[in-house]
Amino acid sequence: MGCFLCTGESSMDRKMERKNKNNINNDRRRRDNHSQQVQDTPRSNPRDKIVKEDSKVVNHSDMEHTTNDVPDSSNSSCDGDTKDVKARKFTFSELVAATQNFKDEYFLGEGGFGKVYKGHLQDTGEVVAIKQLDRNGCQGIREFIVEVLTLGTADHPNLVKLVGYCAEGEQRLLVYEYMSHGSLEDHLHDLRPNVKRLDWNTRMMIAAGAAKGLEYLHDKMKPPIISRDLKSSNILLGDGYHPKLSDFGLAKVGPSGDQTHVSTRVMGTYGYCAPDYAMTGQLTFKSDIYSFGVCLLEIITGRRAIDNRRCAAEQNLVAWAKPLFRDRKKFHQMADPALEGQYPVRGLYQALAIAAMCVQEQPNMRPVIAHIVTALNYLASQIYDPNIHPGKNPASRRGKNEEEECRHQAY
Repeated sequence: MGCFLCTGESSMDRKMERKNKNNINNDRRRRDNHSQQVQDTPRSNPRDKIVKEDSKVVNHSDMEHTTNDVPDSSNSSCDGDTKDVKARKFTFSELVAATQNFKDEYFLGEGGFGKVYKGHLQDTGEVVAIKQLDRNGCQGIREFIVEVLTLGTADHPNLVKLVGYCAEGEQRLLVYEYMSHGSLEDHLHDLRPNVKRLDWNTRMMIAAGAAKGLEYLHDKMKPPIISRDLKSSNILLGDGYHPKLSDFGLAKVGPSGDQTHVSTRVMGTYGYCAPDYAMTGQLTFKSDIYSFGVCLLEIITGRRAIDNRRCAAEQNLVAWAKPLFRDRKKFHQMADPALEGQYPVRGLYQALAIAAMCVQEQPNMRPVIAHIVTALNYLASQIYDPNIHPGKNPASRRGKNEEEECRHQAY
C-alpha cells in the first residue's frame, strides 16, 4: 500500500460525500479566508498521507526542545524532550559505514518515509535496518520526531525496537532492529519463491502477538497511543515469525479523561481506515480496532485489504466479507486457499467472529483490545495438528477456481 488520504466506501462515506458536495462552495471560501492556517479537517489532497512540513532543518537541539512538531505533546510526557528516549544518536558517517555507503545490495525496500537498507554497526556488530527519510516523500520531519519519541520510550516484545536515529544536517535516519522475515504482507501476498506459506498455527500466533503490541499502545503506554496506520506491511516478523508492530510516524496520543475522541486530519492507508474516522476526523482507540480487524481478515483469507486485480465485488476485503459473515455455512469460503483445508473448522469460525466484530461500522460495537488479546491468545493456544485432524476441505480447491475465474473477469 502506498501513501493515501484515508477514505472508505461505506454508507457513512457516501453520506459524507453528498454533504461535502453541498458545502463545497462554503469550504472554498473558508480556505480562502484562512489560507495561512493549517486546517485540522478530514479533507485534504489525496496524494498526501501526512501534513506536509516546511523545509526547515531540525537538528538534535530541535529534537530536545521542540513541542510544535509533536502532536498532542501538551497531553503527554513525550513533549519533544529526548531525555527519556532510550535510542542512540548516530552520526551520519556511522550509518554510511554500516551500509557501505547505502550499497544497492543492502537495499531492503521503500515506503512512505523513504528507502530501507540492511546495515552492520561496526562498533557492536549488530545487524540493523536503516530507514532514510526521502525529503520529497509523503512523510517528513513531524513523522520522524513522533517515531523517535514513540518507539524511543516504548518497551514491549511485540513492538519493533528503535536502536537509534540520526539528525545531522538535512539527513534524517531511523535505525531499527533487523527483522529477518520481513513483513506479514510479504508472506501473505508477495511470497518469494521457495518460501513456505504460513500455516494456521503460525497465523494465529502472529495475530495474537500483533494484538498484544496494540494492547501495549492503548492500555500500557503513558500516555496511551493510537497507531493510526496499522496494516499488514507494518507488522514485521522476526525469528520464529515473532510479530512486532512498526512505523509510528502517524501515531497520536489518545483521548483521556472526559475526552471521547481526538479531532485530527484524517490520515492512514486506504482499505484499513475506519469509516467513522474517515467521515468525521474523530480519532478513537476503536479506529485502530477496525484496522486490526482488516489485518486479521488478511491473515485468515490471504486476500489484500484492497485488490484492484479482482472483480469489482471483491476488490474491498471488508465489503466482500460482510455478506459472508451472515452465513456460517459460507465461512469455509473465506479461508485462504493456500491453507489447502489445513485448519480447525471451529478455530476458523472463532477467528472470523473476532474479525467481524472488529470491522463493525459503528465504533461502539467494536471490542476493546484487551478482549481481542484474550480471544486470540486462546486461539493461538489451540494447536492444530493436521495429522490428528486430517482431511482437506474440498472447498479449498473450489476457492482457488473461484478466485481464478474472478481474476479472469477483472481483465
